[in-house]
Amino acid sequence: MSAAARRIPVLVVLPPRTLLLDLAGPMEVLRIAGAAQERVAFSVRYVAPAPRTRCSIGLDLGGTEPLPDSIPPGTVVLVPGAASRVLGGAADPDDAAAEARIVDWLRGAVRPGHSLVTVCEGTLLAARAGLFDGYACTTHHASCARLAALAPRARVLENRLFVQDRDRFSSAGVTAGVDLMLHLVAEWAGPAAALAAARTLVVYMRRGADDPQLSPWLEGRSHLHPVVHRAQDAIAAEPARAWSPEILGRLAGASPRNLARLFRIHAGMTVTDAVNRARIALARDLIAQTDLALEQVADRAGFGSARHMRRVWRQFHEAAPSTLRTRVSVSKGP
Repeated sequence: MSAAARRIPVLVVLPPRTLLLDLAGPMEVLRIAGAAQERVAFSVRYVAPAPRTRCSIGLDLGGTEPLPDSIPPGTVVLVPGAASRVLGGAADPDDAAAEARIVDWLRGAVRPGHSLVTVCEGTLLAARAGLFDGYACTTHHASCARLAALAPRARVLENRLFVQDRDRFSSAGVTAGVDLMLHLVAEWAGPAAALAAARTLVVYMRRGADDPQLSPWLEGRSHLHPVVHRAQDAIAAEPARAWSPEILGRLAGASPRNLARLFRIHAGMTVTDAVNRARIALARDLIAQTDLALEQVADRAGFGSARHMRRVWRQFHEAAPSTLRTRVSVSKGP
């Protein structure tokens, strides 16, 4: 890790009967993303009401710290969900008291300056603490009605992979927690780090309800050809680079003509299409995450002008780039 790396503290709160996928999926994304780049490092602590927590598959999770008295500013607080029943085990009568302790602690500890990330029914615990009052949120589809009853002042959105509302992030649960963490990693450490995590975990990199279910960063990658993967990795790492067939061919280990043929066969697109898709994906990220003017976005994404970017944009999206920025501004709120 570089000494100049930005460090993001992550505090993971383990509820009784922690659903192991809710925990392991997002944390594996952080682990892989942290190893894939040196801009951002993740400092993780695990806390719980008790020294040992029985997880959903019947395994005891130990080594956790007690719930702290306070949380440093800038901390990401992650609350995974809990299974209704532990594999091979009976309900523990102490679980309700442990959940109540977490709710009381969340109510007192989470403050402005913290980011709250909930997975599955972790959203319900945070809702009981009042942390989604005035926010949009979601949870597992089977628990949306319960969430609405627990948090009548929240705006519960159904049929969503995840919801981002200012400093509150909630997901539909289980594998959707991976989708949410990939989204956050893309914001914190860049799309390349999220792409590395998605590829390692062999999952599609999805962003949200308003985005395509298959991310442009992973389109055309459901193949095993190493030459094409090398070319796609190079394009994803530097979408704005002036990619001539000769340069890309040298990096991939193929002649320009053979590389073009391999792209058509294995990726189902041309090399130019692959470059344009990556540049448009980068432009979407810049529009959503910065206040750059469209001319600046076009320059950073490798287009010669905003006019050129709009022309390529229309090949992949019906709405204009400016409408995306309007939609993002409304969703983030004040």
